[in-house]
Amino acid sequence: MVKRTVLFILIFSFLAVLPLFMPRFYVYLISIILLTGLLATSLNLAIGYCGIYQFHHAIFYGLGAYGSTLMITKTNVSPFIAFIVGPIVALLFSLLIGLICLRLTKLYFGMLQISLGSLIWAIVYRWYSFTGGDDGIHGIPVPEVFANIKGSYYFTLIIVSISIFILYRIVNSPFGKTIQGIRDNPIRTVSIGVNIDVHKLVVLMIAGFFGGVSGMLFVVVDNAVFPDMMFWTHSLEILIMTLLGGMYTFWGPFIGAVIIVSLRTYLGSVTQYWPMILGIILIFVIIFLPQGIYGLIEDFIKGNAHNARS
Repeated sequence: MVKRTVLFILIFSFLAVLPLFMPRFYVYLISIILLTGLLATSLNLAIGYCGIYQFHHAIFYGLGAYGSTLMITKTNVSPFIAFIVGPIVALLFSLLIGLICLRLTKLYFGMLQISLGSLIWAIVYRWYSFTGGDDGIHGIPVPEVFANIKGSYYFTLIIVSISIFILYRIVNSPFGKTIQGIRDNPIRTVSIGVNIDVHKLVVLMIAGFFGGVSGMLFVVVDNAVFPDMMFWTHSLEILIMTLLGGMYTFWGPFIGAVIIVSLRTYLGSVTQYWPMILGIILIFVIIFLPQGIYGLIEDFIKGNAHNARS
């Protein structure tokens, strides 16, 4: 535990000094990686730790972003209040979708969630007078302290660090162990008196909330929102990040986010075939890397430790 805390502090300190010597674009890119890493980690709480087929997680990302944006542009409230409202909107919609979908199991849950999420996307995409329609909303006014790239970067770094710490404590708490029991053996978990539906609903709300936090951070960093943030293909990209990094590990999805966002940024600028490349990555992970990159690293370390003891 002490080693992990020290490592976390070292990584945070390294990230804190990066804007002092890195070009503006790379500071922006790291900000996007950080908030996307939080988004993938929040998805992993549901799909990796609880076994919920959360196939349309991007909807909560978009709801967090639009919730904050509409509070800023349509009301006179402080942007700081709007930054809180966005994730709460995502949480409330995750509660609503969870109440509707939890009566179904596994694949049927995921398919119904995709349908409901696509309905929300269609409303946002067509409601020009309120959401800006397919044009989205650009030039969103944010507090002056976040108006420059360094200010938005440090805000993102702090919020992501706090959120990751909270999620880490959740998965290592008794509640976290319970939801892993639900994932691995739901029948035995029910037999010891655990209410599975309530636990799953709480997990969905937590995952939705932190997905909304990621969306709010995107508003701070990019000063814009657009419907494609909550399109189902974006959810697929987040899922691939989780699988690539390691679905049953805590840090895996963050590693997957680093790789996918970096590849998307570079390859998207030199080729129009990024979706095809993403599909190839998915096939590669399923066939050759089912445990993910972080899972492979853990297996390698455990294997070396076993050999050393032998």
